Amino acid sequence: MRIISGTLKGRRLRTPNWPGLRPTSDRLRETLFNVLGQQLDGWRVLDGFAGTGAVGIEALSRGAAHVTFVESDARAAALVAANLSHCGVTERYAIIRVDFARAAERLASSRFDLMFLDPPYGAAAMASALEQAEPLATANTIVVVEHAWRDAAPARQGRLALTRSLKSGDSGLAFYESRAGVGESEERSPSGK
Repeated sequence: MRIISGTLKGRRLRTPNWPGLRPTSDRLRETLFNVLGQQLDGWRVLDGFAGTGAVGIEALSRGAAHVTFVESDARAAALVAANLSHCGVTERYAIIRVDFARAAERLASSRFDLMFLDPPYGAAAMASALEQAEPLATANTIVVVEHAWRDAAPARQGRLALTRSLKSGDSGLAFYESRAGVGESEERSPSGK
């Protein structure tokens, strides 16, 4: 695994030496950032179910202002910290070592431009992650869920509406944006982002 682009391009990341952790592949990360755009200057990013931290570190490499890594497994949280250190990243991040539901409660007042969620594969885990992330989404937040392609991404979760689905091997990326429901209104920032 390596960082694909930006200031940390080419840096190799450490991978888990235990079973059960499924890192986001270089190819899938490249697809993700091709859709989002190459530069994330000033973005605030949430890397949920962070694993190795590859997605969040890639975001930092591409100019993100801050990344919050959420990982409940102590070994994986240590791996995220080791990968950040290995890449020379000493600021602009936080690692929260709790399950995603508790992290979402803690982060209720935070605002993110991008939330990337990589829950364990399975329709129930994907739906649960979206449900927990939905209250954190503003009108300008992009939510992306990595999932097994065989598990169809839900068309909607609360205010989150599926806007795009991409396949890469056996994995998929589902892109969501916050949309007002009946009787709801949403505020847009002056920049329109």
